[in-house]
Amino acid sequence: MKIDILTLFPEMFGALSESIIGRARDKGLIEINIVDIRNFSKDKHKKCDDAPFGGGAGMVMTPQPLFDAIKSVKQENSLVILTSPRGQTFNQKLCKDLSKYEHLIFVCGHYEGVDERIIELCIDKEISIGDFVLTGGEIPAMAMVDAISRYVDGVLGNNASLEEESFSSGLLEYPQYTRPAEFMGLKVPEVLLSGNHAEIAKFRKEKSLEITKQRRKDLI
Repeated sequence: MKIDILTLFPEMFGALSESIIGRARDKGLIEINIVDIRNFSKDKHKKCDDAPFGGGAGMVMTPQPLFDAIKSVKQENSLVILTSPRGQTFNQKLCKDLSKYEHLIFVCGHYEGVDERIIELCIDKEISIGDFVLTGGEIPAMAMVDAISRYVDGVLGNNASLEEESFSSGLLEYPQYTRPAEFMGLKVPEVLLSGNHAEIAKFRKEKSLEITKQRRKDLI
């Protein structure tokens, strides 16, 4: 999978060179390119924002640098995504769907947003990571790239874990335990030490349902 991330702040994406995603990049399983939108500005000061027509607080990202930046990386098989509070809410199903694309382009909005004409001309999807507003689209883009990358073959050592974690089954994940069997007076449930895989599966399903009912009734 190839991912291009268009941003005014490329230095923020150092985190994508660490841990599992970093190793996947080193192995060539995922190609992630960070594109500095300022490099496409025709303004002598590399300015990429201006005051909104009609007045109002804040600044708006101007169309020319964005248009040229998107054009520089877009291919026939590309899906262009704008990180936006007004977009479709990101979830595990959408994550899995996006992982099937060969090429994703993330456009990181900033300030008060981007000129609407860019959305009309270039954007295939607007996606939000929740009902709140951040200072820019960089953190949402990182979160989505991390989540999507986990579905790329070979990124995780055991792809079976994808089917057991929260949201993949429609429920929240069951509790996990590891050594020692007792810690600070709290013991691991006996069924998990029994070796009875049928009973373990039953226990995990029951706990998954219990936790979902307690914390996310909307998923039931």
